Amino acid sequence: MATFETLPLFELGWRRLTRDQQSEFRRIVLEAFEPDLITPKRSFRAALRVREMAGCPDVFEMTWGDVGRATFSYGTEHVPGQPHVIWRQIGILANSSQH
Repeated sequence: MATFETLPLFELGWRRLTRDQQSEFRRIVLEAFEPDLITPKRSFRAALRVREMAGCPDVFEMTWGDVGRATFSYGTEHVPGQPHVIWRQIGILANSSQH
């Protein structure tokens, strides 16, 4: 099972999300992100739109729900053979009417 940690900017963004948005993010991480994360090639499903961020080596972004976005990087494994994800930022896209 993968391990996770959060940075202060993620925590700040998390507090700004509604409870429904927080629940949606948790659901997506548990049902889609983590299962894809632990595959041998980390083959994320297309719906997550995981990609490396331009100009930010080793930082990735993931879209969740209709308008959510979170960034992450990989850290040193805490459990041998299991990925460790550092959640960096989370929020709702600015041009969303739900913002």
